Amino acid sequence: MSRIGKLPVKIEAGVTITVDDNHVVTVKGPKGTLSQQVSSEMILEQDNGELTVKRPSDNKKHRALHGLTRTLINNMAVGVTKGYEKRLEIVGVGYRATKNGEKLTLNVGYSHPVEFEEKDGITFDVPAPTKIVVKGIDKQKVGQIAANIRAVREPEPYKGKGIRYEGEYVRHKEGKTGK
Repeated sequence: MSRIGKLPVKIEAGVTITVDDNHVVTVKGPKGTLSQQVSSEMILEQDNGELTVKRPSDNKKHRALHGLTRTLINNMAVGVTKGYEKRLEIVGVGYRATKNGEKLTLNVGYSHPVEFEEKDGITFDVPAPTKIVVKGIDKQKVGQIAANIRAVREPEPYKGKGIRYEGEYVRHKEGKTGK
């Protein structure tokens, strides 16, 4: 039995989860609405403020889908109540981020500034010129946008300059020797 798959998804107050005939799970909550297509082979049961995911058999495909289905539904339930955020930090002399309206502007050593626009329920926050916070209700989109921002200038191993996740460890290499 899947350790993750057998855990029930807790449905908090103010959250409604509906499953239609095409196995599209829709989660509505105080922060918004998310929907996701899940496998039609999984059995979804809802009772007493909890949603459980069960698998029809013990074959390899059903075991793989069991934990995945439960996690996707749980991520939607958490997203519409609490939301998700990824924190990034910028390291480097002269590297900085600014927010102008709905645009995030990065000055990270290129001849031009790099801009990102807020879209699909994703918002940016710049508490300091070297800190960026990506917020949203969809965990996958928040992670993808944060990865796209990091990819503009990944941390390099010699001086550690670049954009990194908060708390990320960048291994430093030794530079060239004199001879």
